[in-house]
Amino acid sequence: MAWHPAVSSAQRYARDPDPGAAERTSADELPDPEPLLRNLAQGVLEVLAGVRDVNQLARWMTEDAFRSLATRGALAARARSARGIAASRPVQSIRSVHLGAPVDDAVEAVVVIGGPARTRAMAIRLEGLDHRWRASSLALL
Repeated sequence: MAWHPAVSSAQRYARDPDPGAAERTSADELPDPEPLLRNLAQGVLEVLAGVRDVNQLARWMTEDAFRSLATRGALAARARSARGIAASRPVQSIRSVHLGAPVDDAVEAVVVIGGPARTRAMAIRLEGLDHRWRASSLALL
């Protein structure tokens, strides 16, 4: 709901009890999610490797997902520091992306990540919020 100066705060609240809530957006109104999934997965790997600031991903994540990644990134940095390991670019690469759409305004994906020693998976849930995709859940398995 757009703010209009002739409408008081009380009147706006009566029509919209949570004016700060994100507007749900149908997947039909959003672009193909695969490029975002690939870029977001790469960004998450770089945050955990210590070569990207987690704040660079904030725009593409909900607050809960962002906090979770920021915490995990800080723990990874602490572990690297304790072992005397310098931050370096991850040598892992995105192998494939598998998508599913459980509801109209969300996409759940598994991004397969290959590295020299092992293959991993990242589960990501994107939700259509405020006319763009935003990650609401991330898990590196």
